[in-house]
Amino acid sequence: MNHYVTGAAVKALREKKGLTQAQLAEILAVSDKAVSKWETGRGLPDISLLGPLAQSLGVSIPELLSGETITNRNRTANILRSKFYACPVCGNTIHATGEAMAACCGITLPPLDPEEPDEAHACSVDYVEDEIFVTISHPMEREHHISFIAYVTMNRVDMVKLYPEGNAEARFFLRGSGQLFWYCNRHGLFSRTVQRKGRKNGQGRSWKKSVSRRVCRAFLCASLIKTLFRTEAD
Repeated sequence: MNHYVTGAAVKALREKKGLTQAQLAEILAVSDKAVSKWETGRGLPDISLLGPLAQSLGVSIPELLSGETITNRNRTANILRSKFYACPVCGNTIHATGEAMAACCGITLPPLDPEEPDEAHACSVDYVEDEIFVTISHPMEREHHISFIAYVTMNRVDMVKLYPEGNAEARFFLRGSGQLFWYCNRHGLFSRTVQRKGRKNGQGRSWKKSVSRRVCRAFLCASLIKTLFRTEAD
């Protein structure tokens, strides 16, 4: 596997940047013949030139080495458009607010594409007071398990890392409408919508309790004011 920069990558990125071989050579303080040799496979740029070369071409060093540019289209950093990456070797999980160049264990990781859950990866959500309890009926074996569960809202990501032999469940504070994501190490990423407070069974009770508390407070305040007035009148 070629982990070093290729001539095809240099040429493609140079042309995309709108530079001639001579212009790139001048920026890097090398000869245009040296750039020509890189692009035709008759030579390689010194490792000390990788940083300046990447900067000149407007890419990162990992992008230069892979020959692929990554554009983050989520410039406003809308958390609901987050991307997740998972390493198939060590199980490391990476979260980004947009598409990024992510790598782990020497592997460039693709962004995980969430799917609607099938029967084998169904997720149940129970609303309890101001929390949601997420349960996934799924094997939790070393070879086949749910790696993480994440609850994503407009401005926050809450993630629970899961391990084999444990339970595929998590509890989150309900912060409003959002998305649940969970990752199976064999079958990939799944997601479903979480409704805001009051939309599901169980939320009505919480809402009624909140209203009852407010009514009680208002009643107590009114009683206290009446008592004060009576005391002053006496």
